[in-house]
Amino acid sequence: MKKEEEKIKIQVNTFNWGPCVTRFKIQDDFRKVLLDEAKKSEEDFSDRLAGQIRKETGYSEKQRDIIIPYLSPYLGIYDQAFQRYQNKKYEHGAPEYALTALWCNFQRQYEFNPPHDHDGKLSFVIYLSIPDKLKEENAAYKGKSCGPGGIQFMYGEGPRDAVTYMSYFPKEGDMFIFPAWLKHWVSPFNSDCVRVSVSGNVHDSAPLSQVRKGMLKKEKTEEEKYLEELKEKL
Repeated sequence: MKKEEEKIKIQVNTFNWGPCVTRFKIQDDFRKVLLDEAKKSEEDFSDRLAGQIRKETGYSEKQRDIIIPYLSPYLGIYDQAFQRYQNKKYEHGAPEYALTALWCNFQRQYEFNPPHDHDGKLSFVIYLSIPDKLKEENAAYKGKSCGPGGIQFMYGEGPRDAVTYMSYFPKEGDMFIFPAWLKHWVSPFNSDCVRVSVSGNVHDSAPLSQVRKGMLKKEKTEEEKYLEELKEKL
């Protein structure tokens, strides 16, 4: 591994379950940008979302433009993982994506997200801050699911045996990318604390803030260079 790559350790996991769901461990600079911009956001997003969460703020178009270069490489890796998962390559090349919505969730005690899906082609969630109180509560949970504060995905319809679930209690820096139509929900917790996450929707062939084209940095970050090399190895 080259010296500049030693600073960047990316974890990529594709779950062998139903639709293609991929988990990344994002880099600290990406997480810091998301947190810094979230603190500046004043747009109330709660009335547009399914969640029973009081504070959900939207990122402005200008803020999305700042974040897009950090997000773009992860979508590229997802494309590679998706093709490998389906054992089939895109016939007309990888899709061009546009980030059409981006918001921050400040989940507090007893709040939750009921089962829902999203608009667009892909959706993602990134966990920025998970308080120790919540980690301790989840660790003490004795049930079979992911427990308080976890995320659960549901796939399939019909009889009980035809529906499958995947649940996970996230760590700080975890990022999930998944098909926007995939139903999922977030469990409540009892701890008196605030868990911060970011969610977003991505459309393909949309003439909005371009992820693959348009808002690109003149010089690639070390993270982008590393992810490009990782994508070539997949």
